[in-house]
Amino acid sequence: MPKKNNTKFFVLDTNVLLHDPSSLFRFEEHDIYLPMVTLEELDNIKKGLSEVARNARQTSRYLEEIMTPCLDGLENGCPLDTNGNHIAGRLFLQTHPIKFDLPMLAGNIADNQILSVVAYLKKEHKSREVILVSKDINIRIKARTLGISAEDYFNDKVMEDTELLYSGVRELPEDFWEKHSKAMESWQDEGKMFYRLSGPTCDGFLNNEFLYYEFDKPFHAIVKTVEKKTATLQVVHDFTNPKFNVWGINARNREQNFALNLLMDPEIDFVTLLGQAGTGKTLLTLAAGLAQVLDKKKYSEIIMTRVTVSVGEDIGFLPGTEEEKMTPWMGALEDNLDVLNKSDDDAGDWGRAATQDLIRSRIKIKSLNFMRGRTFLNKFLIIDEAQNLTSKQMKTLITRAGPGTKVVCLGNIAQIDTPYLTEGSSGLTYVVERFKGWDHNGHVTLMRGERSRLADYAADIL
Repeated sequence: MPKKNNTKFFVLDTNVLLHDPSSLFRFEEHDIYLPMVTLEELDNIKKGLSEVARNARQTSRYLEEIMTPCLDGLENGCPLDTNGNHIAGRLFLQTHPIKFDLPMLAGNIADNQILSVVAYLKKEHKSREVILVSKDINIRIKARTLGISAEDYFNDKVMEDTELLYSGVRELPEDFWEKHSKAMESWQDEGKMFYRLSGPTCDGFLNNEFLYYEFDKPFHAIVKTVEKKTATLQVVHDFTNPKFNVWGINARNREQNFALNLLMDPEIDFVTLLGQAGTGKTLLTLAAGLAQVLDKKKYSEIIMTRVTVSVGEDIGFLPGTEEEKMTPWMGALEDNLDVLNKSDDDAGDWGRAATQDLIRSRIKIKSLNFMRGRTFLNKFLIIDEAQNLTSKQMKTLITRAGPGTKVVCLGNIAQIDTPYLTEGSSGLTYVVERFKGWDHNGHVTLMRGERSRLADYAADIL
């Protein structure tokens, strides 16, 4: 009976490397094996300017970096601890042809060749666990029918259960004031009301988290600072009051009010808004953007971009400039501008037409394809449908922000249209978790749809 080896053998499918080139360094003390067909597929995909092609080229650079010190002994594997990353595992490459025919499967298909390699390794290394890692659910199903262990690549998942995702809003218990009001201080500064209080609950608060108390005296506030068990809270501005509308728009529920507080706060540089269809993400963001661009002159213009992923069949190439090509994807922008333009009843047709021209002159539509290397100064940058971005694409976009720029990410993680992203690994989930608690970040999950009774009912039952 061979002695059990605790280090595992992970065979990587090409799509794992194309999804995350740094996956080569994510398996700690375990060994990695790359079949020749994986290298062939990387070679076929490396041309072009797409994210996938860039990842293929980056993977090849990593592989050369790992292999160069041990070219004479590839059969024994190459150490993965390049650049002092303290990884104990080794990289093995297929150095000789493997003849292991799998019944039921055609041998010349790339996926089936990978399965043949895994089956061969499983036979050769009986003391070790051999596992196929792939983002492709079909190859994982085929592997399991052949008795081969197969897993998804989980390292980029921020969380398993998205119901645990930070919502940005916390309900206070009924006995909150009894436990926290003993040494409470309150004061006003520049028309804003502040409270400083201490107690057991304060320890768990996060900066810019919203709190609400809906019992005898309703209380809505945002956490400004937290030091051990002492927190400073600021009472939020009430945008549900018609006197305090934003470009003619009022908040219709508690979460919308919280969102407008973040969108209108000049100290908040990065805002994320999650919510299902019809919760008002785009409308609130555009209203806040227009109010701060045209009325307050805080930003020079609004820049709006979104991921161009079709729900149905692609409609092919489109003629025109970058802005004209993006127009079909910007139906949501047009719909919301119609609402915003009708909010002023006193302007009349001429006034509304003039306002419409002014608004359009201050909103620029940009494609994600041309974002690399750009810097936006004093802009109000809106990233729509952000759930379809990977964590690396999200990083590329957010790092475009120059001095005076505010970035707002909108999305619904239940509507992911790209093939290899899940709710747990979406770039939107990634930034919500990574940014929470930062002094200049705010997040709200919008709960209630405000489109129509039909849309609300459909969202609930369908």
